[in-house]
Amino acid sequence: MWEETDNKLRRTFTFADFSEAFAFMARVALVAEKMGHHPEWTNVYNKVTIALSTHDAGDVVTDKDRKLAAAIDKLVR
Repeated sequence: MWEETDNKLRRTFTFADFSEAFAFMARVALVAEKMGHHPEWTNVYNKVTIALSTHDAGDVVTDKDRKLAAAIDKLVR
């Protein structure tokens, strides 16, 4: 589940291995590019942590972030 902390939506995803985590990041990148909204993220081996906020709205969570979070959730179902 996404958590809203420090003006960001955050979630960590865990995969079987690095290849699955990296493939997930590639899928997210394509969706984010289409939406014109790009995540802040980190990857360590099989974990991908994503933080979403809207920079041009003052680095706060907006509907744009919630829509991208929902789109990301669909990629892991």
